[in-house]
Amino acid sequence: MALRGKVALVTGGAQGIGCAVVESLLKNEAKVSIVDLNQEVGEKCKKQLDEQFGVGNCSFIQCDVTDAAKLQVSIEPTDNNPPSEAFQSTVDQFGRLDIVINNAGINNEKNWEKTIEVNLTSVIKGTYLGLEHMSKEHGKQGGVVINVSSMAAFFHSPHQPVYTATKHGVIGFSRAMADASEHGDYGVRINTLCPAFVDTPLLHSVELEENMGKFVKFKDDFKHRMRKFGVLTPSLVAEGMMMMITDSRLNGAVMKITCSKGIHYHTYEPLSA
Repeated sequence: MALRGKVALVTGGAQGIGCAVVESLLKNEAKVSIVDLNQEVGEKCKKQLDEQFGVGNCSFIQCDVTDAAKLQVSIEPTDNNPPSEAFQSTVDQFGRLDIVINNAGINNEKNWEKTIEVNLTSVIKGTYLGLEHMSKEHGKQGGVVINVSSMAAFFHSPHQPVYTATKHGVIGFSRAMADASEHGDYGVRINTLCPAFVDTPLLHSVELEENMGKFVKFKDDFKHRMRKFGVLTPSLVAEGMMMMITDSRLNGAVMKITCSKGIHYHTYEPLSA
């Protein structure tokens, strides 16, 4: 997939991995909608990107991906900002939608229900909304969905049981939907990205009792694992993301990114009776 003129929507796009991906997309002359809960950070991100890539190439949509109503209505209506569904407003502004990156995620074992809502439920919602706007079954031109999981789906840890469960779920859902897309001729590729520890605000949330609850007692073990396995830069994760977006051969692929092995793919044994 050549990216020039393509249109992407990135959740959790205002900082960390999401922001690095948005920047990479813009460098490749795509148009991007940045969807994020944090309005202050989102507006700051858009301003910086406008200065770097020119006004009109990206937009910011403030949205809580866990609230079904707010996912449909992305902003509080005002005279200058009428209500608009995040996906539809992207199409309205840029004329199409080709790429959906479900990247928004949190690390909160204390409020584990919220972790499920953000890390798994919103990924499912985002994938289905992406299909509505890209699938050939709806008369669209096809596209690609990238869902962000984690190496936690392969190496469970005692301090993140619910986070680990959600990341397992993202892989299972994405691979099943990739098969559905192929069998249904949706024309939409669906892949999963699994980075190890990444230098983002989420990584540092494990030190807070308000995030980790009783599991905060394992924070020293968590830090030991970080020192042992290393911490990735968001830019390397964005590099892997771009490979998954542009390689039209990939559907149902699971990419791993670690400090020791870099960018590589997980291999599954073929299904047998």
